[in-house]
Amino acid sequence: MKKPLNLPVAIFFAVHRRLFSVVVNDFSQSIPIPAKGYTLLVLSLLLSQKLRLHPQRRVGLALPPGIAGIIGNIAVLFAGKIPVNLNLTVSRDSIINSMKEAEIKLVISADKVRSKFPDFPWTDEFIDIGDFVNGERAKKIKLAFLVLQIFLFPQKIFRKFKLNQISNDRKESVLLFTSGSSNQPKGVVLSDQNILSNCDQMNSLGLFKKGIPILGNLPLFHSFGLTVGTFFPLLYDLLIISSPSPLDYKSSLRAIRKGKAEVILGTPTFLKGYLRKGKHIDFKSVRYVVAGAEKTPLELMKHFEREHGCEYLEGYGLTETSPGLSFNLPGKGRKEGSVGKLMIGIEGRTIDPDSGVPLEDNDSGILCFRGPNIFARYLNNDKKTKEVLSRDGWFITGDLGRIDKDGFLFIEGRLSRFSKIGGEMVSHESVEVLINQVLGGEDNEKPVCVVTGMADKVKGECLILLTTKQVDKKVLADELRNSGLPNLCIPKHIKLIEEVPVLGTGKLDLRKIKDLAEL
Repeated sequence: MKKPLNLPVAIFFAVHRRLFSVVVNDFSQSIPIPAKGYTLLVLSLLLSQKLRLHPQRRVGLALPPGIAGIIGNIAVLFAGKIPVNLNLTVSRDSIINSMKEAEIKLVISADKVRSKFPDFPWTDEFIDIGDFVNGERAKKIKLAFLVLQIFLFPQKIFRKFKLNQISNDRKESVLLFTSGSSNQPKGVVLSDQNILSNCDQMNSLGLFKKGIPILGNLPLFHSFGLTVGTFFPLLYDLLIISSPSPLDYKSSLRAIRKGKAEVILGTPTFLKGYLRKGKHIDFKSVRYVVAGAEKTPLELMKHFEREHGCEYLEGYGLTETSPGLSFNLPGKGRKEGSVGKLMIGIEGRTIDPDSGVPLEDNDSGILCFRGPNIFARYLNNDKKTKEVLSRDGWFITGDLGRIDKDGFLFIEGRLSRFSKIGGEMVSHESVEVLINQVLGGEDNEKPVCVVTGMADKVKGECLILLTTKQVDKKVLADELRNSGLPNLCIPKHIKLIEEVPVLGTGKLDLRKIKDLAEL
């Protein structure tokens, strides 16, 4: 058979290869629940039949990582529809806006989730995946017959459930909403080609061997969790070890330890929690820690490598890039401070923030990328699409960085996380690093401070420090000057807050931070 051109077909045949092998080991309960390939296929196919009866093109999902979340997403794809994994951690208004944009009338979730999030704007049309799974499992004879058919006549089943009618290379395969850290979440339209290409790019790294257990517990509304933690292991025969949330440290550490995970996927925020709560025995099986979504503190990386013998590999990507762009590899395949080399098929360059003119190698500027994994458009937002996508396919990220002569990528921050003070560009993150050293907040599970900019009549902008700790302004200023920080980089205002706003992905909630600064 020719290489499939769409994601549902690719998943069907990939899972079919492992019909009688464990594909997912779910640690959401006290006793782990293993799911073999036939379980995923049978339940996903049956649910897809139910979904085909609904006229909606897009289907909302509000499910944690694990068997239910995987079945839900596969079923929507098998039905020829578009899964939209909804972020349960953002504001109600933000969710309502996202659902309105996507025209979502039907949501797949579970009663357990619904009771936990009563303020979520639940739709009238609702499928409880728990009831569905339990109801179908009760029909044991029917299930056994279907498993036998799938085993003996996969092509017949393929046609029976109308997978052959799903068009190849769909321009919209998955819809994900950005985190909305600095503005209203945008709907990112990802095609079959985008996701399949990115999975192929990750596979080409040669790092992930068939059959290895990989911790897949990142939220499904995040591209890191959906593509890297779910679709990629399904397509390339990795064993998914899941727990319901990366913030459920007890469950996650148990999954790592008992599931003998060789690869951990995470963000620095979540990984810090693993270190604080975990013991050496929890990480005994771990070979690689794969981190992304936010910049890794050097000490965090060294702690994993020094204390637990894990190789810490940082990568870089965005929702708009499906998400992976670059990756550090073991040994000489990485540089300290870098997020790795661009993966196969991806081009990168920097442009001047003011003029948009392309810069030379190793010159800092706005990072731009081009490749088969780059999204095509934002949902219902042609204006924003044209702002970030050039006619010749370059995606303008809004991130500042550089690419050195060896092809290694260095991230210097978001353009939105810089302030222009007295004509100088000041990085909020670099100031935060020094303040954290003074306040002793580097090892805290939750951030203790954040820096943002605000208007200033004299210098255009100034910095304001939001912190959960009582701080003497003069003492802090003296400490920062002694560390070599110029006066214009020292926060002009300090504000005490209860907690630093953080999104469900672990990233800073820049919009809420701005609101707090202006209060």
